[in-house]
This record gives sequence, C-alpha cells and structure tokens, in this order.
Amino acid sequence: MPISVSQLPKQTWFEDYELCQWQGSWYLPPVIEGALAAQSLFEARDDDIIIASSLKVGTTWLKSLVPSILNCPQVNDDNDPLIRNNPHGVVPTLELQVFPKKQDITTLPSPRIFHTHLPYNCLPDSIKNSNCKIVYIARNPKDVFVSLWHFMNKLGTQEQGPFPIDEAFESFCNGVHFYGPYLDHVLEYWNNSRTLPNKILFLKYEEMRRNPREHVGKLASFLGKSFANNEELDNVLWRSSFERLKNLEVNKSGSIFNSGFPKSSFFRLGTTGDWKNYFTPEMQERLDEVVHLKCEGSGLDLEI
Repeated sequence: MPISVSQLPKQTWFEDYELCQWQGSWYLPPVIEGALAAQSLFEARDDDIIIASSLKVGTTWLKSLVPSILNCPQVNDDNDPLIRNNPHGVVPTLELQVFPKKQDITTLPSPRIFHTHLPYNCLPDSIKNSNCKIVYIARNPKDVFVSLWHFMNKLGTQEQGPFPIDEAFESFCNGVHFYGPYLDHVLEYWNNSRTLPNKILFLKYEEMRRNPREHVGKLASFLGKSFANNEELDNVLWRSSFERLKNLEVNKSGSIFNSGFPKSSFFRLGTTGDWKNYFTPEMQERLDEVVHLKCEGSGLDLEI
C-alpha cells in the first residue's frame, strides 16, 4: 500500500523543518521518498560496502577512510578522488543522492561504496539479505547533540541567531530530529552487529580518535584488506585526517549535493568531549538518564 506522507505524524524541528514520523523515525518528506525508492530499487552486490551512520558521528571521516583503504597503496595526490570531490561525492548517500536523482549505479566498478543514514529496519532488503558488508559508526550522544546543534545553526540566517539550545536539547532527548531517535538508531545496528559480526562492523568515534591505527587496521581487516607496512597505514590516516579534509579547496565552498548545506559545515572541531562546554549539570543528568534507560542490558557503552 503506497505511503501517504500527508497522513504521517508531524513535528516542527528547529522552527523551519517539518519532520514526518515513518517506521519509528523522523524524516523530511523527500528523504522518505528516497528511502522508499531505495527499498524498491536498490540491488546490492555481495561485494558492496555500505557505510551507515546517524548524523554528526564521524561520517565524513569514515567516507574518506573506506575508499582510501580500498585504494591503498595506489592512491596519491594525482589520483586521490578527495582532491577533486568531497567525501560525500565520492561515497553517495542512497536515500539522498542516488535514488531521488535516479543515478545509474549499475555501471560502477566493484566494490561499490555507498552511504546511508537510514536505520537498520529501513534498509533495502537486498542489503540485509546479501553478503555485502556494513560499517557503522556511533558517537557519544552528548557530542552528537552539540555538533548537530551547531550544524543546524549554520543553516540559519544571522538575523535568526542560534536556535535556543534548551529547546533543541528537549527535542533531541525526545528523539525528534533528522533520522531520530539517535539511540534507537545506534542500538539497532549494535544488536545486529552482535549477531552478524561478519556482516556489520560497529565502530565508536571516541575509540577511533584515541587509537586510530588500531581501529583503522581493524576496519581494513573487515574489508578484506591489509597494510604492507606502517607507512601505508600512516598514509591512509593522513589522507583522511580532519585537518587535511577541512583544508582541501573542494570542501571550503559550495553546498553538499545542492541541498543548501555548506560543505564547510561538515568540518567544525573533529574532537571529543566538546559537550562539556555547553551542558549544564541538569542537561547532563537528563541525557545520562535517557541513555541508561535505553541502553541498559544491551552491553553497549557510549562513553557518556
């Protein structure tokens, strides 16, 4: 039965965005249309690689790391696709770039790399039923919220000023935001990664920042690649480093796939723990309680 977006529950978010609740999560209407098209039309190959994530969790970094690993050691400044295009162009998002625009992806060479922000339950069946691999990244929800708040404020005008952080926080705790609720998104991939460890690799942003060599090596192994020496690994880390990506000319101007989202807005700090500069003790207690109630018994530690 066709989905009628007009009949879905709705909430206004950040004043300007009308979100619709579909299959348990909140989306802009065009995203639902793209997701439905992906569910119906996407045919996964067994050697496809799907990068999955919620928002503001280190997605851009992962979109750079995966192709760099797969192309190591051949990639250099003359053939690095990130110099000509930002990571979002190198690794297109299924529900935002591929299907709304009807891109022909059948001619892409294997292994194809795609990205999605969709929750696991909304993935096309061909992804879940094939042998393709899924790489998922999660992050401390406090840093996710602060990063998302900054990101959305960049989309507003100077006259509007920053959206009240207490209102944004209340929406986040209630799960009302792009692709929210965040914790539901994370837990679904976490639980499936535990039952399907050969299919889904679950990464944590904080662990990758603390020990990038170990976790990028783990990512490479999951993708069936290995580094011949430490120099190859260090080259991948450098090519995908926050400072390098932020300072590439292609990332300094323009918007991401004509969405109005400035490319520069995807690069703010690239650190961990910035939430401490914004959270009141009451905010910390509130979100800690939300995380505890949601994640209790799951075995997942989000380092809150």
